[in-house]
Amino acid sequence: MTTLKKTPVYPEYEKYGAKTIDFGGWDLPVQFSGIKEEHEATRTKASLFDVSHMGEIVVRGEKSVEYLQKMTTNDISKLSPKKAHYTFLCNENGGVVDDLIVYMLEENNYLLVVNAANTDKDYEWLTKHNSYTESELEIVNDSDNYAQLAIQGPLAESILQKLTETDLSDIKPFRFESDVAFEGIADKALVSRSGYTGEDGFEIYIAPASVAELWNLILESGKEDGIVPAGLGARDTLRFEANLPLYGQELSETITPVEAGLKFAVKVDKEADFIGKDVLKQQIENGVTRKLVGIEMIDKGIPRTGYDVVSDEKVIGHVTTGTQSPTLKKNIGRALLDIDYTEIGTEVLVQVRKRQLKAKVVATPFYKRDK
Repeated sequence: MTTLKKTPVYPEYEKYGAKTIDFGGWDLPVQFSGIKEEHEATRTKASLFDVSHMGEIVVRGEKSVEYLQKMTTNDISKLSPKKAHYTFLCNENGGVVDDLIVYMLEENNYLLVVNAANTDKDYEWLTKHNSYTESELEIVNDSDNYAQLAIQGPLAESILQKLTETDLSDIKPFRFESDVAFEGIADKALVSRSGYTGEDGFEIYIAPASVAELWNLILESGKEDGIVPAGLGARDTLRFEANLPLYGQELSETITPVEAGLKFAVKVDKEADFIGKDVLKQQIENGVTRKLVGIEMIDKGIPRTGYDVVSDEKVIGHVTTGTQSPTLKKNIGRALLDIDYTEIGTEVLVQVRKRQLKAKVVATPFYKRDK
């Protein structure tokens, strides 16, 4: 029997009533007080997620820009210190090895934050394509030296601001500060204005030795404001409503970023020939044969991940994610469909067990916060 990995915050879960599950080999909380309650708190107040399972890979050296231009789809040359961006590692067919955030710590020093289940795969992919000498380029899986918390919601800034003298309002979206001190916490943190919920908030990277103490401190600081600890269940419904992809569902080695509607992070005009560029360029210029769309159920039923979508008695795609939206109170999903069926308003059928239930293609994102 495989022993599940645990984050440094794991010992704190029990006091908050966590129900944990096996998530990619990690023992993580699916919920604390309840998925709907945690979802609602994130949308209206604030919540705190332990995301210490995420992977961190450092790329540094004089050839780091040249290398990352070849490995990732976005334009690394546009970054400057204290800035970050979203990007992809792609294979030769344009499929996604992983989606990730790249932080430019300083010149020739980058932090790649990757999906937990893909950390080892990504590290192998990166090292396999490294043709430079050790003095020119270094690639280090530094995951053991990082823990991560995400505070999300409209009250995230005001709650976190009570604990630091750094002016958090100065940190704009996809910007960060790397030496943030929190009251009574020994280690300093990298604090980024980013998240995976569709709400305002921050992701905090700190040494594992300090993360449990910071977890408790933030929850105590935000108690009067209604902050709650939140688990994977709410994280999934929140990101889904905001149209943020989940690797393995909206993205995979056989689904390209263009098919997934994420071409903003694919810079085919940059000079470097990154892996998968030819296929992605062709898809952008000539169009795709299938793409991700939003669907809303007309008949009563929930479109679950993997369900077939049917029209004219033939399978035209499948549901990548589906649920009853806690915010919209509707049964909605995302589906990868043949391009002929992707116009908004198109009616399709979702195969729910033995029944075919009516649904229609709708605009996304399903939810967008007020600025």
